[in-house]
Amino acid sequence: MQEQYRTLVREGVHEIEINKSRFLCALAPVATEAEAQDFIARIRKEHPAARHHCFAYVLGADGSVQKASDDGEPGGTAGVPMLQMLVRREVRYVVAVVTRYFGGVKLGAGGLIRAYGGVVGEALDTLGTVTRQRFRLVTVTVDHQRAGRLENDLRTTGRTVREVTYGAEVSIELGLPESDLDTFRAWLADTTAGTARLELGGEAYGEL
Repeated sequence: MQEQYRTLVREGVHEIEINKSRFLCALAPVATEAEAQDFIARIRKEHPAARHHCFAYVLGADGSVQKASDDGEPGGTAGVPMLQMLVRREVRYVVAVVTRYFGGVKLGAGGLIRAYGGVVGEALDTLGTVTRQRFRLVTVTVDHQRAGRLENDLRTTGRTVREVTYGAEVSIELGLPESDLDTFRAWLADTTAGTARLELGGEAYGEL
């Protein structure tokens, strides 16, 4: 399983103009192909007068799903350079749609490749990316007397507290790097005088 990946901070649009042609790059973070296709359909609907809506998306922390479309542009001049830019920047779970309003001046194959790839790169720079790290989910159960101090200690030592549940005892869910588990066990035993219980859960990705 991939240890970490980079993805988009937020959805947004970036526009450039080349020889009177407008290129609008809409980017969005997506979790599934269905979400990617829904976003592509939404952009098409927002710009019904545009000549082309080329797209590319990369899914999976390891980039295992990659798709691209030239949408009527000459083969390999739009979707592929868009996809190559996403892959080169190592972003995952992202869909890019570039809407082109033709300005009457032909750009040629090289010009199109530079335009479609370039606007995706500029959009990524403008909107920003974030790195997500693979974590093991763990639940620490402790008595009420120690819970407040323990939660504070967890946060001040930079650990990712995901949820705190109060019942007969207090359960604190954390995300920990796999490599930190043994060190954390020892720290927890020392901090709570051996009174806390540690239960390992599944895996998830979270921001570094």
